[in-house]
Amino acid sequence: MEVTTTILSTNFASSFHALSDPIRLKILDLLRNQELCVCDLSTALELSQSKLSFHLKVLKEAQLVQSQQVGRWTYYRLNLAQLIVLEEYLAQFRRFSPILPPRICGD
Repeated sequence: MEVTTTILSTNFASSFHALSDPIRLKILDLLRNQELCVCDLSTALELSQSKLSFHLKVLKEAQLVQSQQVGRWTYYRLNLAQLIVLEEYLAQFRRFSPILPPRICGD
């Protein structure tokens, strides 16, 4: 159980780290409607392909996007399964976290 919890915690931390950058959020927003290749993303974001590749790597490692090679082009799409996992994780805070009054600190 502890190993599973550690893996999940690392996975969530990786996902939230990936979501903490405005460029990566823009990438996810662009992928919301369709798969796009690096050249389309680069043009839309006005980023060099090398800078974009770094951000895509972070998103892939966080399992937020998936890629598919088609000829010499790589197409990216949202990984909806991972987004659902994150959504369910966050929903647990809303549903299962009691709101208790603050504990009084002091002597």
